[in-house]
Amino acid sequence: GMHLRLRPANKTVYDKLNSFSSGPTSWIKQQGFKSPRQRLDGAKDESPVAKSVFISQSNDIFTNLALEDWLYKNFNFTNHHILLLWRNSPTVVIGRHQNPWLEANTALLAENGIKIARRNSGGGTVYHDEGNLNMTFFTPREHYNRKNNLEIVSRALFREYGMETEISAREDLVVDGVYKQISGTASKLGRPNAYHHCTLLVDVNKVNLSRALQKHNKGIETNATKSISSPVKNLCEVHTHVKLEKLLGAIGWEYLRTCPLTLQDLGQEPHCKAEGIPVGLDDLHAEFSSWEWRFAKSPKFSVTRTFRVPQELLGENKFTNEDLTITIDVNKGLVEDVAVTVFIIRQLLVTMSSAKVRPYIHKTCRHINSDLSLTSSPISKIK
Repeated sequence: GMHLRLRPANKTVYDKLNSFSSGPTSWIKQQGFKSPRQRLDGAKDESPVAKSVFISQSNDIFTNLALEDWLYKNFNFTNHHILLLWRNSPTVVIGRHQNPWLEANTALLAENGIKIARRNSGGGTVYHDEGNLNMTFFTPREHYNRKNNLEIVSRALFREYGMETEISAREDLVVDGVYKQISGTASKLGRPNAYHHCTLLVDVNKVNLSRALQKHNKGIETNATKSISSPVKNLCEVHTHVKLEKLLGAIGWEYLRTCPLTLQDLGQEPHCKAEGIPVGLDDLHAEFSSWEWRFAKSPKFSVTRTFRVPQELLGENKFTNEDLTITIDVNKGLVEDVAVTVFIIRQLLVTMSSAKVRPYIHKTCRHINSDLSLTSSPISKIK
């Protein structure tokens, strides 16, 4: 199994991400810290809860989702809360109950090598790249409070850059009077553990974001959770001096100086203690990167597309300008049934049994249309 290694450091080292090192067996380099144990007034902090910050050095979405899931399932957060900070290479991440074909431009993703992943929490679809910072706040269920978590991020932005942000009614972090979103939120609530994770748009490529999340949902019927689009803004557009590495340190420091059970600012330099936590990520990485998890977990849906029938298939002037409608039923990511009808006369032509039990991909409708073009039976023969 892989090993997650934690090393002691002070705030200066914490701010310098590139100075971190890893052991020879580490997939991901990590850094751990302990929260302050004294308040600013010198009195002892009576809270028994410690806090640590882990920083993933992997930019692979499946590694980071595996790490997040391992911590959620295996770590005891009763007396030790954790903030995990992580970044990914270009990736579209959908919610637990969403449909990737509905939420993203899957053809564009395939052509440009952009990964698509499904996370374990609910909520909508987001785009990640190296200009986006992801934060996961782990606590026991009874101490889950995502508004407090967002308040820590908001404080860090104000303390470091004098930037004023607000928490919206949907508990997203927003800036400006027009409420442009700089952070989206999702959660996983279990027993005994819970986590709240959110994005922070620092310097995301908004052109790629828009193209990757361009929806092609016409003709798709499903009960899958649908995303709600929001206008977004990068932090570097609000404050030109915002850099992700420095911001990462500012948020981690703000988290550590805040009392685990309240929003009280404790303000002291954190006391550090080296730790080692064995982490077996191989199986979880394989699960999150599998086709079965990313695509087959989608709720059942149907896709309807309409094509103009080639005149050579219509016979001798019996029909003209006919539309062909193809309806594909997809269950667990596999084509379950295909029906083809002529739009005007509404007559069933053929059931494409040869297309059944194939994985559904963005080119499936095009492939079926091509198969029909090769048929030897013109539509005019249908009585």
